[in-house]
Amino acid sequence: MSKAVNVAVIGTGVVGSAFMDQIIAMKSSITYNIVYVGESSSALISKDFSPLNLDSNWRKTLTDSSDKSLPLDDLVTHLKGSSLPVILVDNTSNAQVAATYTKLVENGISIATPNKKAFSSDLDTWNRLFSGKPGKGFVYHEATVGAGLPILAPLREFIQTGDEVEKIEGIFSGTLSYIFNEFSTSSQNDVKFSDVVKVAKQLGYTEPDPRDDLNGLDVARKVTIVARISGLQVKSVDSFPVQSLIPKPLESVASVDEFLAKLSEYDGDLSKLKEEAAKEGKVLRFIGKVDVPTNTVSVGIEKYDASHPFASLKGSDNVISIKTKRYTNPVIIQGAGAGADVTAAGVLGDVIKIAQRV
Repeated sequence: MSKAVNVAVIGTGVVGSAFMDQIIAMKSSITYNIVYVGESSSALISKDFSPLNLDSNWRKTLTDSSDKSLPLDDLVTHLKGSSLPVILVDNTSNAQVAATYTKLVENGISIATPNKKAFSSDLDTWNRLFSGKPGKGFVYHEATVGAGLPILAPLREFIQTGDEVEKIEGIFSGTLSYIFNEFSTSSQNDVKFSDVVKVAKQLGYTEPDPRDDLNGLDVARKVTIVARISGLQVKSVDSFPVQSLIPKPLESVASVDEFLAKLSEYDGDLSKLKEEAAKEGKVLRFIGKVDVPTNTVSVGIEKYDASHPFASLKGSDNVISIKTKRYTNPVIIQGAGAGADVTAAGVLGDVIKIAQRV
């Protein structure tokens, strides 16, 4: 008899839609019964946990549904009634959903998610999620760092096999990767930072408000996660230096349009820094860094020689360097660190790993 699991899905936005398409199309020896699909208002709910009849037209089925999304506490109560193991897939970036993770796990429900909020919040939540106590649900979150790139699983394997992380550094943001790859090149250029930000927004690389990328907090959340896996007791994203690329006077301007219109007034400092780097044969990159022996974590602009792997990056790729006791020449992981399909694939990979374990 083949193994079967029940899957509940929250969030059908860009990543969530790609995930639904992938899991419905997947062929596997394990049966994945989708028993709940919820978005902001409507939902599909299997009250008796029989598999929902979904195909490539699942979105229309969801839109036509008269059921409303269950409040989170009610969803936990409902899923506890399943006779099969349950995997909850949270495809949102919602802090309220993330706040229910500990309750889900403590009730034996496993989680697969790209949502960084729970894993970069307070250290107590992290410790509760990964206590490893019998009967608790499993937690997999590969896509919280580097989308579908294999970063967290290898990092955990290094440590589980007795290796020790010494240093992790990398370009963790696809948005800031693109911006700095265009802004600071090995040959001198006259490109203005504000112009690159505007182009990045037009291309859809930034959040609707680019300040959500430029404040460095997205990188800080990812760095918090890899630092904690590496063994550092990072209390929160506020407990280490994070460089913001938002000029102080523009932090509080009301509209995105006003922010973009005024950003060019502050190009001077970054242009000067870029010129200094170019004279040294270096480029600027926005880096997250974890140094385990010195117990330090930081996020900000760094200079790199033109021959360094970080300097030759193209487009919006991520690149992460992991140096350990065994890997004295760092392991370099590079590739698309954003995008709906690769992120959804990372989440689906986690669902498969959980299903194999439960």
